[in-house]
Amino acid sequence: MLSRIAESLYWIGRYVERAEDTARILDVHLHRMLADPWSDEETACRSLLAVMGVPPPEQPVSAARVVGLLGLDEGSHSSVVGALAAARENARGARETISADMWEGLNATWHGLPDARRRVEQQGVHAFFRWVRERCAVLAGLADATMSRDEGWLFLVLGRSVERVDMTARLLSTHVRAGGSIPSWLTLLRSCGAWETFLRTYRGSLDDRYAAEFLLLDRLFPRSVFAALSAAEACLAELEPAGGPGQPGRVGVNTEAQRIVGRARTNLEFRGADELLTDFPAVLASLERTCSQVNEAVSGRYFRQTSAVAWVPEAVA
Repeated sequence: MLSRIAESLYWIGRYVERAEDTARILDVHLHRMLADPWSDEETACRSLLAVMGVPPPEQPVSAARVVGLLGLDEGSHSSVVGALAAARENARGARETISADMWEGLNATWHGLPDARRRVEQQGVHAFFRWVRERCAVLAGLADATMSRDEGWLFLVLGRSVERVDMTARLLSTHVRAGGSIPSWLTLLRSCGAWETFLRTYRGSLDDRYAAEFLLLDRLFPRSVFAALSAAEACLAELEPAGGPGQPGRVGVNTEAQRIVGRARTNLEFRGADELLTDFPAVLASLERTCSQVNEAVSGRYFRQTSAVAWVPEAVA
């Protein structure tokens, strides 16, 4: 597969996942602020910007300002609107490998963004976030139903999995910064679409250990960090040609991306939930670094461009 096409599919997977997860994180953040009248809006907003890697502005920060930066900023690939626009732009460069249904879904989502902005003004931000989650679910379903499981599919799923690890780690960081209370775990699980599955798995026993164990280590829930790392590792293994130089040899795997992902997966797999909770902030920071390193390794091996796309665009002088 041409490196240009592979790169476009990889970033389609990342951008669609980024749009959905950013919408989820913002929705959780705003709901938490409404539910806790004693919280300081300025502090909470600056904390969220820090979690998302956005340098806090010098002027006072409000919830509306955060929604503008992370939700509606068309010029930033870190925002919901910017990520969806970037996914559509990458799809234009990969029209020959994605299905017509998938292209029409991305195009319809892009054309729906102006109406979504009006929906924010008329119905509030939560209606906009719900629309984004629904559209991203449609796009994921169209990809699953209409794309062949070839190299293009592997790059799409690889991008989606790497972004999912990164965004789940950021979502968990909002819990750490909220003080680790039980209500924040409840909101966090619901934001991941994990609440009902968690209840069936742990029979309603909501505490730090079980919630962290589920979102970090569960093998069956697709949004857990372990499941996403496993999916990325499987994609990387299949992308190497059978019997080729990338296949495991006498010294283990031969690609840097496989080493990075495999190390992160085993670091989670062979540590208990209690041990992970003891060093929770460091674990999450390590996962975010892992995603950045994997992106660089994948770009260097498969794509023409080797630089990672920054979360925040550089200021124009």
